[in-house]
Amino acid sequence: MLKQIVFAYCLVVVTSLNSEARPYRIERATECNVTMPCDFSYYSQALKQRTELRHSLRTHRLEQPAALDTLISQRVVGGRPAGCPFAFCGCGAALRVFGRIVPELNLAANWLRFPRTSPAPGMVAARRGHVFVLEQHVGGDVWMAYDANSGGHATRMHARSLRGYTVVNPRGTQI
Repeated sequence: MLKQIVFAYCLVVVTSLNSEARPYRIERATECNVTMPCDFSYYSQALKQRTELRHSLRTHRLEQPAALDTLISQRVVGGRPAGCPFAFCGCGAALRVFGRIVPELNLAANWLRFPRTSPAPGMVAARRGHVFVLEQHVGGDVWMAYDANSGGHATRMHARSLRGYTVVNPRGTQI
């Protein structure tokens, strides 16, 4: 009996110790209440944009005010175009470049069959898994891009780094 009491006492002491976990904090909107619950999707999207901006500034060390303004201004220009598959970056890029859906180019890796070139407006940055169209040079290896399926199934015009991508000329002959 004494053994069970000592064991229960030790169990209570051990389980009541504070852990070193950090408290979970959610930014709450003041207008949220029981009758009108909040949708926090805006907050996660804003946090993601701030994180991407900090990362771009740290990795590219943009110092020109015009480049910074361009980097901050990103806008959603649409969603998944009609007729495009669920993963639609290649399809969206084909619509932007050729004005029509080219089924072979729905797969991002197929864009790598075009001849390599240097970055310029109208060229395409491609890698296995994603593709986007270059629109305007921002600075360094950062370009304003028409980026279909850039996250959340949205098509955006925003600053993208070319790091990890191969720039191809879609108007050249396919290899």
